[in-house]
Amino acid sequence: MKTLLVMRHAKSSWKREDLTDHDRPLNGRGRRDAPRMGELLADRDLVPDLILASTARRARDTAMALADACGYDGQPLLSRQLYGADPERCLSLLRQLGGDAERVLLVAHNPGMAELVDQLTDRFEDFPTAALACIVLPIESWDALDDTISGDLIALWRPRELDRA
Repeated sequence: MKTLLVMRHAKSSWKREDLTDHDRPLNGRGRRDAPRMGELLADRDLVPDLILASTARRARDTAMALADACGYDGQPLLSRQLYGADPERCLSLLRQLGGDAERVLLVAHNPGMAELVDQLTDRFEDFPTAALACIVLPIESWDALDDTISGDLIALWRPRELDRA
């Protein structure tokens, strides 16, 4: 069994109109929520073995803040292919991992992240910024992952729900 953690990047800023979409940073709420989700992973003993993130600044910064907060050992791997990726592209990247990592965190963008969760679990969920899904997959190696695999959505955390807890 493998565990896939799927996260949409934290809230980004639109203040600087001169920046490209790829270069937009996190806003204040995003800088707050990303490490909170990392702390949540640490508290639930779900620290990833590997973090893959989009090269977009907001996804990179989300991955770095989360990694620091959860005690991840290493640097997130960045992939330009995750920028605007659809579920098929995500599955293709995950298949390339082979079998070593038991728990992988993917940090990228919507609609791709919500669609990936839906495709793997047959559950469409509201997936706001910094949302984090935990999916258990019935595979022994990432190269066995395809669009026919049906995983179990174990948990879905949204920052606004943590505020109420």
